[in-house]
Amino acid sequence: MQHKLIHDDGSKTWVVILETGDEVTACLQSFATAQKLSAAHLTAIGAFERAVLGYFEWDRKTYRRNPVDNQCEVVALLGDVALKDGEPKLHMHAVLGQPDGQALGGHLLEGHVRPTLEVVVTETPAHLHRRFDPDAALALIRMDADAP
Repeated sequence: MQHKLIHDDGSKTWVVILETGDEVTACLQSFATAQKLSAAHLTAIGAFERAVLGYFEWDRKTYRRNPVDNQCEVVALLGDVALKDGEPKLHMHAVLGQPDGQALGGHLLEGHVRPTLEVVVTETPAHLHRRFDPDAALALIRMDADAP
């Protein structure tokens, strides 16, 4: 994994490049921790040699694992970083293009890069926060009352 800060006017933007063999969730979690991110948004395109998508089962409050065991295009990867117990936590969704042109999508639990994944990470404004919602068992965005 390589990264470069490309913009800093009080809110930073980085480009993060993952390479063959990198596992995206581990790499981006490490990056978020190293940069001490508390709130950020990310987008990416590239390809995986394999991945695991998740579907959130509301009644069980857990993700059903859906393996994708073939080379696929990362048509879109969107996510954010929020604090959970004082530490950065990733939440990412992906749309993966299949060889026949069909697409699979869901929560990205795991993605093994081949040959590259190009990620843009941008800090979000300070007035956006995520807080753990015990009913949903997820961290959801909550707006401060005094936010613009």
